[in-house]
Amino acid sequence: MRRRPADAENAENAENAENAENKVRSGERLGHEDGVALFASDDLAWLGGLAHEARALKNGDVAYFAEQRRLELSDDVDDMVEAATRLAADGATELHLGAAEDAAWEQWVRALRALRAALPESVALRAFTAADVSRFAAASQVSESEVLDELLAAAPASLGEGFEGPGTEAEDVAREAEGAGWTDWARVHRLAHHKGLTTVCTLRFGYGEEVAERVDHLLRLRALQDETGGFRALVPLRHEGPQGATGAEVLATFAVCRLLLDNVAHVAARWAVHGAQTSQLALQHGADEMAGLTAAAASRDPDVLTRDELVELIRDTGFRPVERDAHHGVLRSFDGPDPDRREAPQPMRV
Repeated sequence: MRRRPADAENAENAENAENAENKVRSGERLGHEDGVALFASDDLAWLGGLAHEARALKNGDVAYFAEQRRLELSDDVDDMVEAATRLAADGATELHLGAAEDAAWEQWVRALRALRAALPESVALRAFTAADVSRFAAASQVSESEVLDELLAAAPASLGEGFEGPGTEAEDVAREAEGAGWTDWARVHRLAHHKGLTTVCTLRFGYGEEVAERVDHLLRLRALQDETGGFRALVPLRHEGPQGATGAEVLATFAVCRLLLDNVAHVAARWAVHGAQTSQLALQHGADEMAGLTAAAASRDPDVLTRDELVELIRDTGFRPVERDAHHGVLRSFDGPDPDRREAPQPMRV
């Protein structure tokens, strides 16, 4: 039984959190009131421990990562294919394609076809957001469904595993929070899922919203996942504006995401957004992946991590590193932490 604070409001919060805990342990699904109660808890160690249990039931002691590299769309398709081939030879398993916002749809289709023909099937291509699909449809005067069909025809092996891009987290998510933004975003993802595409869903937080709004958003995602089953991962993203979010708020948000979004298998921490140390802690508060663009082993860029660095960060957190493919299948499994240094992973206190 958790200790209850003396004042009435905190006592009620503690009672509501305890009710949520009982639901989690009995396998009962959490509701809106439960989510708000979890956010209201001031006991991060307890909350992180509860989320860690849920994470361990889904993913055991594994923490995933992928070799993700950035590739710019070019008018010279041959140059683009050559650059992509070099990245794949260097170990990249996901190429995140970037381009100017006014890049023509036809240019994208040519590039995707050429890349898919040149690259191994194991290399996934990530190129578009839901907003991109809507924009391409409007510019080409075709339906969003037709745009998605053309994506599948251009690069079926990779885009069949999902569509997303560098702009997904930064541009696509805040618009989903309420009203038409959410309606448009959900419509495109629903279409994608019905066509066999899997996608990533996101939660942007820390821009001055109420915690009830975060809970509402997560429950909308959960309902869409109940309907389509097409989300392969959730990515919580801290807003970098003046309000921001403290480290403790970030970890609490990861924990609540894992507990509320019970039907999405994976929760990923973007180390470039949250920082490497906070992302390590997130692994102990519900996340099971450290995600972000990586660099070649010979890179000297201090702002980008190499595969070896990611492996060591994960291992040092107490988990077993696994390099994944686009379906979260195992490409390479690494030794876990030294058992003489660390016992089974437990949430860190902050």
